[in-house]
Amino acid sequence: MAKKNILNLLKNLKIRLILLFLAIGIVPTAALRIGMLRAYEKKAVSNRSIDVLSQAKILTNQIVFNHYLEDSDSEIINSQLKQISNIYDGRIMVIDGDFRIVKDTYGLDENKTIVSEEVMQSFRGEEICKHDAQNGYIEMTIPLTEKESKDAIGVLLVSVSTDSIVLNQEYLENSARIIELASAMVVLLVAVSLARLLVRPFRRMANEIVEIQSGYKDELQIDTYKETQVISQRFNQLFGRMKVIDASREEFVSNVSHELKTPLTSMKVLADSINGQEDVPVELYKEFMSDIGNEIDRETKIINDLLSMVKMDRAAADLNISNVNINELLELILKRLRPIAQRQHVELVLESFRPVSAEVDEVKLTLAITNLVENGIKYNQPEGWVHVSLNADHQYFYVKVEDSGIGIPEDALEHIYERFYRVDKSHSREIGGTGLGLAIARNAILMHRGAIKVFSTEGEGTIFNVRIPLNYIAS
Repeated sequence: MAKKNILNLLKNLKIRLILLFLAIGIVPTAALRIGMLRAYEKKAVSNRSIDVLSQAKILTNQIVFNHYLEDSDSEIINSQLKQISNIYDGRIMVIDGDFRIVKDTYGLDENKTIVSEEVMQSFRGEEICKHDAQNGYIEMTIPLTEKESKDAIGVLLVSVSTDSIVLNQEYLENSARIIELASAMVVLLVAVSLARLLVRPFRRMANEIVEIQSGYKDELQIDTYKETQVISQRFNQLFGRMKVIDASREEFVSNVSHELKTPLTSMKVLADSINGQEDVPVELYKEFMSDIGNEIDRETKIINDLLSMVKMDRAAADLNISNVNINELLELILKRLRPIAQRQHVELVLESFRPVSAEVDEVKLTLAITNLVENGIKYNQPEGWVHVSLNADHQYFYVKVEDSGIGIPEDALEHIYERFYRVDKSHSREIGGTGLGLAIARNAILMHRGAIKVFSTEGEGTIFNVRIPLNYIAS
């Protein structure tokens, strides 16, 4: 639970900004402190080594010149050894050619033999200097060489304590930590202030969204940052789309209610007319019942079209794709619609330019083409015609439905795919139109990643061009 609370806290933008500012302010300060202390230690050790080495070289010259290795009782040399040892808080040993310690300022290891890597290197003429930071000392070995032969006749081993350097380093570190702590407090205050300032536009944005939800505002407008400006624009676009969807939904519900109510009202009027009369003639009774049956058929068609529309709206994932012979599909559609065309005295013609097979949902595509052809039949002139053609290329197949009907006014072309839209409402109701056929056809075609275009001249006819990919590609 605690871990979850910490994770939720870290998701807070203000907390993240505070941590970021703290990191920017504190990490460089800590790095600077560590770097300065290391630089001081390196510089102090280097200076101490140079000072000791210079004194040791003077001492080696005097040791060789006074033949101290043969006679270690020289008061001058011994006093100098003791003086240097006290000044630098160190230890000095003089080693002869037999690796015997001639003089030890600590008086502990005189006349003992010493063999070490550094001593051996100095006997070969090398000056060795090393710093042991863990044990806190600097150790150096300097060869004692004769001026004429330049041969090493002994070694001077000097060990110098670095305690004073360590004490100074600790003092500097404590001072630096105090400064670092004070800086961290200042950085924390600045970080909190800046984080609150930077997050404030997002808090305003959240408050304005609440106001928009409550109906007090119509749009979001936060221009503090480029990001908030873009978010405001995207939100307003989304909100506008939602308002359009809500308005469309309300209009759809209103249209559905009206369309379903109209046949029921007609049936109620017809039924009341029969019930209000005595000794109704059989012919009138049959006429009224026939009208009621027609209204029931109309109600059924509206409900079926609504169900088809709902299925279309769900998702393209519901498509049952299979490889279909489009030529045979169109022949079957026209065969089913031919009786309707004959009753309307409309000629149906199918023209196929080549064999076409495509990956489609046979049921939904049949519904789309059927609606287009059926509209061409219903809204046609007496002795008119409907011409259906099929063609294809390497990527798409094309279905063209052309009729010699009453046409569509130019100002109505952009509305014909809207649900329940009718160009001529009275004429549509006479022939049983619901205003859903073209909406269903368009949705089915779009679900196949296809396109539909309409060209029409009022009084002359209409052409629908449908283009659908031969191979279905799911999104």
